[in-house]
Amino acid sequence: MTPGSDPRHAAHESVEERIAELVGDAEEKLAAEIIAEQDLHPVTKGRPGDEEPFPSMSEQIAEQLGGVRGLIESSVPVLTFVLLNVLLSLEVVGLEKRQALLWAIIGSVGSALAIGGVRLVRRQPIRHAVNGLFGIALGAWLAWRTGDAKNFYLPGILLTFGQAAALLVSVAFRKPLIGYAWGIMANKGRQDWFGNSRLFRTFQWLTVLWAVSLTVRAGIQFVLYLMGEANAIGVVRILVSWPIYAATFAFTIWAIHRVTSAQRRETPVA
Repeated sequence: MTPGSDPRHAAHESVEERIAELVGDAEEKLAAEIIAEQDLHPVTKGRPGDEEPFPSMSEQIAEQLGGVRGLIESSVPVLTFVLLNVLLSLEVVGLEKRQALLWAIIGSVGSALAIGGVRLVRRQPIRHAVNGLFGIALGAWLAWRTGDAKNFYLPGILLTFGQAAALLVSVAFRKPLIGYAWGIMANKGRQDWFGNSRLFRTFQWLTVLWAVSLTVRAGIQFVLYLMGEANAIGVVRILVSWPIYAATFAFTIWAIHRVTSAQRRETPVA
């Protein structure tokens, strides 16, 4: 006979202890039923020293995208191209249009290589620099082959339009790419948000928002491309496109944090 089944043990057990035990069991069952019905994903706080289930989303995404430094580094080759093409095309310098274009290309590609070299020497991730160098090299090749500086920006414009189209397609198929990005960058690779209706809806409209943002950025540049305003495209990419990107990025973090925080507050603690 176990201690719990001993009549003497049962006799000594207080009424208050028995009631507390029954209430505790009822609360656990009720919490499980609520979570199952509402399809919530509770996020519990671990003990000090335990691994955080949800790392800071802003830190994770900023790391993946290169952070502020990555933003600056990606702008340097474009800014170099714009400045050299404008300055060397002035009558004061006296260079022909194609010569000025050549030096602008050399300066842009050279700055991209320098950024990658510095990162390599410092043993820092170079994936952002490599991706940037590929785009710069392709644009430089097109500009030199056609002899028109505006084609330096064409690959970036087309890529941005392509990204916007991919985002809209993912929404149409109910597989929002922003949700996948969040799962990889801030949810340890888990894509369990599909079972969370509130998060799913949030990722759907955030993906549409990103598609609109990219379309606006690329659309402005494409209009200038059709007008043949090569230097204006570079200025717009730095002074207009990046602020739009930063605002969309910040709003995305806020919107997702708002939903996940609300669900954590609504989840009963067992």
